[in-house]
Amino acid sequence: MKFEVPRKMFFPEIRSLYLAVFSANLLCFISGTALTWSSSEIPKLNNATETPWKRMLSAEESSWISSLVILGASVCPFLFGYLSDTIGRKPTLLYLGAPFFLGYVLLGFGQTVELFYVGRFLTGIGVGGVFTLLPMYLAEISEKDNRGAISSSIGCFCCLGLLFSVSLGPFISVQLFNLVLAMPPLIFLLSFFFLAPESPLFLVREEHGDLAAVALRKLGRKEDLITKEILELEASVKPEEDSSSLMDLFRSTAFIRALVMSMGLFFFQQVSGINAVMFYSQIIFEESGTTLNPEYCTIIVIFTQFLSSFLTPCIVDRYGRKLILLLSAMGMVVAEVPLGTYCYLKRRGASTELCAFVPVMSLAIFIVFFNMGFGPLPWTMLSELLPAKMKSVATAFVSTFVWILSFVVTKYFEQVVSVLGLGETFFVFSGFCLLAGLFSIFYLIETKGKSLQEIQEELSKS
Repeated sequence: MKFEVPRKMFFPEIRSLYLAVFSANLLCFISGTALTWSSSEIPKLNNATETPWKRMLSAEESSWISSLVILGASVCPFLFGYLSDTIGRKPTLLYLGAPFFLGYVLLGFGQTVELFYVGRFLTGIGVGGVFTLLPMYLAEISEKDNRGAISSSIGCFCCLGLLFSVSLGPFISVQLFNLVLAMPPLIFLLSFFFLAPESPLFLVREEHGDLAAVALRKLGRKEDLITKEILELEASVKPEEDSSSLMDLFRSTAFIRALVMSMGLFFFQQVSGINAVMFYSQIIFEESGTTLNPEYCTIIVIFTQFLSSFLTPCIVDRYGRKLILLLSAMGMVVAEVPLGTYCYLKRRGASTELCAFVPVMSLAIFIVFFNMGFGPLPWTMLSELLPAKMKSVATAFVSTFVWILSFVVTKYFEQVVSVLGLGETFFVFSGFCLLAGLFSIFYLIETKGKSLQEIQEELSKS
């Protein structure tokens, strides 16, 4: 039985679903290149021989160029959420190719810092739209038995984008690198337009049941199950008729619980220490005594992320979300406590020669466990937990919360380290990871193998 799914993937009707998923996930690949763009380009912009405007950046300019992508991601989720409810998921996702393309063209040809500001902000708008809409779209085109694997595949493509960016960026010019990055948005526009259908759930909401059946056929659903799936989709949107306003939705127990669960997952994601681990990865390698160049250390870290990102899609629909999130949280605790202890002892002047391997080992363990659970699964569960009523608006709200929190954590992380110390900061993060494990096991509901309607029914229980 365990070999049944891989065999099915070779049938044309099954492949059509995965081609749609692949084309949609190109947006996550592009987002990955935008998120890690600074690691390779800021050093070149601070090099008088490589910068396009023949002067070095100030510290303030570097900070803005690095952070504008996060600010851009936080300003437009509500716009994209509104568009996805008005014109559909597919057209709105297609529009996301434009800010990426225009942003990278500006970064490729820009001759002033101001144009780089605009370019980074535009790519940030694209990133915000992707993580608002794509998890929702993937959940709506998948089946309940493969929804976890398909939804969590965004982590694989995002890590592939990260790896592509850090592997290519340091070795070519600023202009050439950005023009290369302007090509994937065009590939996405062509492939997604021809390979991916509109969300069946959106079509049912708009009372286009015949078009929903066409979309399900394009996604490879069996003919004798299409009618049953459309009836299930109609049942999931039926509660919308009983709620006339957003305020009615806030009186719903299911909605409040879904919102708290979603925001809780993302809160623990951001305070798990992932930003600290990535920011200090080079220092961690140096502490281990390595003589590798910084560029190669970054590539090693991202490559570890990329490899570990394949773990979740393989196990999430077999073992469930709650167990994997619990293991993820406990694994991060196991990684951060030794790392914090090492940094604490090092700062106090204690001899750490015998345990020089601890920083790199802890880094690897942390990355694997983060990517196994709290990296991709909050996005997966966000699309599963929120009800069909105002799903895009609620997703936009949570996405805005995520990006603002990410900006605050990233912006003020160094100040926290200067006050507490790096070791003590990792102890704080490990405490949050412990709380994340308790949150996962005692408050979250399991969504594995359940239809979206079944999830809402469970959330409605007191």
